[in-house]
Amino acid sequence: MTSRKRGNPKTRLDVFPTFFKVAGERVCVVGHGGEAAAKVRLLGETNALIEVISRDIEPELAEVIDEVGAVHVAENFRPTHLNGAVLVFSAREDDALDRAVVEAARIMGVPANAVDKPHLCQFYTGALVNRAPIAVAITSTGVGPVLARHIRARIETMLPRSTGDLARLAESLRDAAANLIPDGAARRRFWAKFFSGPVSTRAYAGDLAGARQEAQRLLNGATEENGYVWLVGAGPGAEDLLTLRAQRLLQEADVIVHDALVPAAVVAMGRRDAQRVSVGKRKGKHSVSQKEICEKLVELGQAGLKVVRLKSGDPMIFGRVAEEMDALRSAGIDFEVVPGVTAAFAAAASAQLPLTLRGVASTLVFATGHNAKSETLPEWAGLALKGSTVAVYMGRSVAAAVSTRLIAAGMKPHTPVAIIENAARAEERQFLGSLQDLRLLSERDDIDGPVLMVIGDAVAHASLAAAEPISAAALKRNFAA
Repeated sequence: MTSRKRGNPKTRLDVFPTFFKVAGERVCVVGHGGEAAAKVRLLGETNALIEVISRDIEPELAEVIDEVGAVHVAENFRPTHLNGAVLVFSAREDDALDRAVVEAARIMGVPANAVDKPHLCQFYTGALVNRAPIAVAITSTGVGPVLARHIRARIETMLPRSTGDLARLAESLRDAAANLIPDGAARRRFWAKFFSGPVSTRAYAGDLAGARQEAQRLLNGATEENGYVWLVGAGPGAEDLLTLRAQRLLQEADVIVHDALVPAAVVAMGRRDAQRVSVGKRKGKHSVSQKEICEKLVELGQAGLKVVRLKSGDPMIFGRVAEEMDALRSAGIDFEVVPGVTAAFAAAASAQLPLTLRGVASTLVFATGHNAKSETLPEWAGLALKGSTVAVYMGRSVAAAVSTRLIAAGMKPHTPVAIIENAARAEERQFLGSLQDLRLLSERDDIDGPVLMVIGDAVAHASLAAAEPISAAALKRNFAA
């Protein structure tokens, strides 16, 4: 027989990933200290019957044994301890002692793992992501557990805790689906809809009763699917400041309706085949009116589509989300609001600026430069005078009017002001000045990104040593109160 070429061995695995059935079976851990405690804690996520074999054990291990309901066999290890075991872990923290356990296990026909000694192991344990009845294990024999833990952290973010609830619901319906949908292709279509339609939407939202009801509708042959809209905060624009829920929903959406301020890199995190709809909303450049946006969301929802309405920052803060919620409610379309990191928090974090500070500022005000009639707002001036920190959104074009109004109201001209452009993005810029310098902001034609102004004495406690002055003259001023 001629052997077939199998390609480059570097692209093939040295281990074969598999899972052992351990429910109701004995699994032995031989050891006395921290390494044994770690394995017992990991095994505690299964339904195995765990036995810890060591004459003496350390307090940490004793605590874990009690925590997971394991059994302590207070004896020195003997090969006969492995009778009837399905797995054994040796965590004796000594190469020769671990080798003795592994060799005894080989004779007894029990798969053995020596903790942190891969040269002795017959099998490896991966970093575990537990979403029972779903489990994901990751292991790397090349670079060790650090990479495996890193990958595990990424997978943890991709699989919500409610994934297990969805899987259990699917298991409970498996026999019914097989009986009611005998055709294999049709059954596959059923499960595709189950895991990507209203059933999963309800389950991930924590509405298990609603998820079961939707699943029953699907089993009963309901063909008309309800649409669903998520009003999602995209945060300040940095991809890694998107919430885990927002990331997951972008992967589920059929359509992504996004503002111009949401960076392309964030929109690109959506499902590859999802339709992208730009509604191009920027101050003074509304290519699509708010009324048209509301109508579009209703139209997409009524078409049975899953829609992510992606808004910069947080939808509830100057995002005009109330109008969209009203439109969806009136049309009978279910929706959910997913919060995002608002610009004030992102800017404060970048500048290490405490928005509230004991003895300096105990109140935080979110304000906007305009009202619905594009008039400069004076309402929050009184709060600013009382020592509040004021975060002003969309105020660049009215900065001079804000400065004039606050100084006229009695605020000190040298009150510190920080301006953050493109907060938390790679192109972020920081500016520092005083309230009287704020009138010069509109003269800076090199500042064209979204800006947030922070006004108040708390600004003096920020880390803004490298910030640019709002104007050259600002360099000569002292911001101390």
